[in-house]
Amino acid sequence: YIPYNSYKLESPNLKYKEIIQPGHLNQDLTRYELHRVWEVVATLKPNERHIYAKRHYFIDEDSWQIAYADHYDGRGQLWRVGEGHASYHYQRQVSTYAVEALYDIIAGRYIALGLKNEEKHGIEFGFAATGADYTPAALRNAGIR
Repeated sequence: YIPYNSYKLESPNLKYKEIIQPGHLNQDLTRYELHRVWEVVATLKPNERHIYAKRHYFIDEDSWQIAYADHYDGRGQLWRVGEGHASYHYQRQVSTYAVEALYDIIAGRYIALGLKNEEKHGIEFGFAATGADYTPAALRNAGIR
């Protein structure tokens, strides 16, 4: 079972405080479906350094998006678990995430990324970016203070 068709999580009628609950996302708003996934195991090369020694990715066969990611530390212990709550935008024929959550199992905390519920503008499809849009000056000008 993977997070899928997470349309409730994208509702502009929801406030962030309704979605983000102590310890986990509000499970009344999430949806999980049985899907076939591809498991990809990524192991750190010998003599290389990284905070994760191994990762397991579970990729949805239909959208090719990562639904789950298990992150293991250098001792081989499960450290973090990532969930991608997918939703499909039929008008643009593209799958995106309603929210991504990364749970730190050891510290007992999590972070939720990509929520758009309280934003004035949602996803901007068809934006044509150039290299000039990513210069330090352009990024400074785009920043919000």
